[in-house]
Amino acid sequence: MRSKIVLCFLVSFAFVSGVQANTEENVSLRFMPAKAVDAQSGEIELIRTETEFSHKIKIKGSLPLRFALNSEYLSIENTTAVNLPAHLTAIGFDLETTLPFFNLKDTYFRLGLSPSFFSDDWNFRASAFRLPMRYLLIHKPNDKLTLVAGLAIYPDFKNKCWPILGFIYQPNARFSFNLIPKKPNITYALNEKIDLFAEGGLSFEEFEVTKDNLKNVVLSYQEMRLGTGMTYKINKFFKSSFLIGGAFNRRFQYRDSLGKVEIKDGLYSEFRIETEF
Repeated sequence: MRSKIVLCFLVSFAFVSGVQANTEENVSLRFMPAKAVDAQSGEIELIRTETEFSHKIKIKGSLPLRFALNSEYLSIENTTAVNLPAHLTAIGFDLETTLPFFNLKDTYFRLGLSPSFFSDDWNFRASAFRLPMRYLLIHKPNDKLTLVAGLAIYPDFKNKCWPILGFIYQPNARFSFNLIPKKPNITYALNEKIDLFAEGGLSFEEFEVTKDNLKNVVLSYQEMRLGTGMTYKINKFFKSSFLIGGAFNRRFQYRDSLGKVEIKDGLYSEFRIETEF
């Protein structure tokens, strides 16, 4: 229902503004089988779903704006002695724009704001509100190469600042290298319908949860991933992807020394559906 409301608003805005726009929606499901943990008994199994509904427009043909509604749900099956929530949830709105960087040729400044709630239920409280933001410098020395550098800022998180550094390179019509956060990947177009790719990923998030009788306790979750997969283009509007890989450096940890769980390395599988119109 929320996605439909946002879609109606954005389509109406584009119509009134007289601008051309395109809309994308991405849905993913990631499954991490039960794995033992270090230094204690028990196992943890994780299932993660993510959705993103985004809409891009250009105001007066020159100022690009991107709006997005994001949500994620992390289901936790836990048999360890550490008390963890049964699930973690996040929902947020993202706004991004790109502007020329002074008078420097082919150089741009990108600003992104992501007001979000990170909690253990869908009844988001004010204390769970966060405002992640990102500042990027983008330079295109030629049509094949784009250089990116900047900072991601996470107020109220333990780690408040992360560097962003990478590049996008497409030497020909088949190969593309998109080596920037948060999902760096290398893609090879096998034919018009099928793409093969390798992809990495890094997650570091903090949620406000209830633990025993304590409220607004901060629980962090981190993981790193490396996998490979295939994308099938169903038609010009729909495509689906499947990948399999390894997840490592996974950890749940309460900020105030209330316990932590380090999950042993293991496999994961992920399925995605993407639409664009």
